[in-house]
Amino acid sequence: MKPLARYASLNRYVDLCRTVDVDAVALMRSVGLSPASLANPDQWVPAASIASLLERSAAESGHEDFGLLLAGLRRLSNLGPLSLVIREEPDVRSALDVLMRYEHTYNESLRIRLNEVNGLATLRISLEVGEPVDTRQSVELAVGATLQILRSFLGSRWHPVSVGFTHNAPKDTSTHRRILGDTVEFDHEFTGIVFFAADLDAANQLSDELLRPYARQFLDSLPASETSDTLSRTKELIEVLLPTGRCSVEQVARSLGFDRRTLHRHLAESGDTFTAVLNSVRSTLAERFVANPRYSLTEVAVHLGFSTQGSFSRWFRTQFSTSPSAWRTQRSIS
Repeated sequence: MKPLARYASLNRYVDLCRTVDVDAVALMRSVGLSPASLANPDQWVPAASIASLLERSAAESGHEDFGLLLAGLRRLSNLGPLSLVIREEPDVRSALDVLMRYEHTYNESLRIRLNEVNGLATLRISLEVGEPVDTRQSVELAVGATLQILRSFLGSRWHPVSVGFTHNAPKDTSTHRRILGDTVEFDHEFTGIVFFAADLDAANQLSDELLRPYARQFLDSLPASETSDTLSRTKELIEVLLPTGRCSVEQVARSLGFDRRTLHRHLAESGDTFTAVLNSVRSTLAERFVANPRYSLTEVAVHLGFSTQGSFSRWFRTQFSTSPSAWRTQRSIS
């Protein structure tokens, strides 16, 4: 099934369209969305339709920063009922935990993952809309909205260590620097937000401990996340482990708390094998890194867990029927 997102994702969309002088109604209808449904923010629609709408809006308005401008209008309340739970969490860490565990209750295509290393916390953010559509604007909306949530807890003057996007820079980066800060980077290794891990333990000044039990009761009534299944977790671990050169089925199984046979059985239940999942993740990463001239092909080989550039090139030719250098040249021309 293709992932869905709530109409709440488009909160303030009409207002922004008026500001940049484009017809919101016509644009929504062009991608099969109903303008009248904006009055029902909890209604679900295909996430790919929202992604297409934001791309068309950016093109029509001439604003490459359209998604980020929309993020600048975001509030915590855009998460719907879940925002009532998050605002009562005692600290930033627990608030983010709720945000990630229940992301499927407001956007099924969104993936937010937290890692802590050497005093830094990294929120990796991605979208899987289920169709081959551009998601640049949607990704920037997601990153900007997540940053707004962090600032609602840490204060408007708080700034991250850095914000990164895997896509290239727009012609004008002034909006990105105004909303995200001067440390924003493009053509980055991953899309996400890096900040000091100590911020995770900052107390939530919005929280009322008397209301917390009621918020938790509501949280317990929500369905468990479907994104924590073995397949999704396997993909995440493969992406993390590939650059270390330790991405084996044994290592992934151990990280999941399984033995090798149990992991194979779980993947088989979803119609997959470890080798197929590994190739899928590698192919996705290969397209991203090879298309980016910032990375040498030797560096790409390391990112994808190959011991030599030659072994990477042979694998790449098998997957894409051409060499990495020829594929990169073709992409630069097109």
